[in-house]
Amino acid sequence: MSLTHNQIWTAIDRLAARAKLTASGLAKKAGLDPTTFNKSKRITPEGRPRWPSTESVAKALQATGTKVDTFVTLITDSGKVAISNVPLIGFAEAGSGGYFDDGGFPVGKGWEEIAFPSVTDEHAYALEISGDSMKPAYRDGDVIVVSPAAPVRRGDRVVVKTKNDEVMVKELKRKTSKSIELKSLNAEHRDRTFPMSDVVWVARIVWASQ
Repeated sequence: MSLTHNQIWTAIDRLAARAKLTASGLAKKAGLDPTTFNKSKRITPEGRPRWPSTESVAKALQATGTKVDTFVTLITDSGKVAISNVPLIGFAEAGSGGYFDDGGFPVGKGWEEIAFPSVTDEHAYALEISGDSMKPAYRDGDVIVVSPAAPVRRGDRVVVKTKNDEVMVKELKRKTSKSIELKSLNAEHRDRTFPMSDVVWVARIVWASQ
């Protein structure tokens, strides 16, 4: 399949819609000229198709917390932006009992619901950040969406629960069958390493409300 001019611009429009923004609002959020993604910019004065730059797309993805593989689905998916409801609790509550099963899937009562675009994992859930321990990556009041079914790779931001009922957000540095190394998102907090025998589950963060 070859990528068409219409497909890439439609994907940018869908990216804006996922973030509840206009095309110009998306450009501004990405730190670009507000007219960068406007429909008038998509064809040159001579009538030739004008493609968005790789840099502008990368900045839009970064500004909306969107991974490249998600953007690809916006290119290839012919349907409209899907809105699903995912369960939400406060991060401070997540370590207490009854909210997750042993596999890291949300269970029990006390969850609210929020609308979230394009969730493909039926077990996805949201956590509301409290406090400043994860700045500058996440701030107090930010919402992160976690997918227990998503594959976890080095460099991903993840939520980890330990057998001591600690729930933490870190960057995955390294994971083997015996241990897991986690990098802190806040320079004031130390990195952590755990034997896998102390880890209940690890789940990838797939979206953030920033």
